[in-house]
Amino acid sequence: MATDCIFCKLANNEIPTNLIYEDDNVVAFNDLAPQAPTHFLVIPKKHYSSLNEISSQEEFGNIFSVVPKICAKLGIKEYRTVINTGASAGQTVFHIHVHVMAGREFGWPAG
Repeated sequence: MATDCIFCKLANNEIPTNLIYEDDNVVAFNDLAPQAPTHFLVIPKKHYSSLNEISSQEEFGNIFSVVPKICAKLGIKEYRTVINTGASAGQTVFHIHVHVMAGREFGWPAG
């Protein structure tokens, strides 16, 4: 855990939040500044600053395998997932997180 990381504090229940999912490896919660009617984040409990630090399929799978489970629970069949890696790509919290957004049309290209 990075002691100054807000997502580590959320994942370890040091800061209260309404989790929409939790297991041994990850937590999910609604985004504080939603960009779609449904917008939640999935984060690992273990600290990784970005996708560049994920080194195994298991670590990556722990994060992504829960996305369809949560969406099914919420009745969502179509959604967008986004991972920003690095400041110039839009990453503002340096703890890897997957944005899951649904409930509106999304254009392409995304940028």
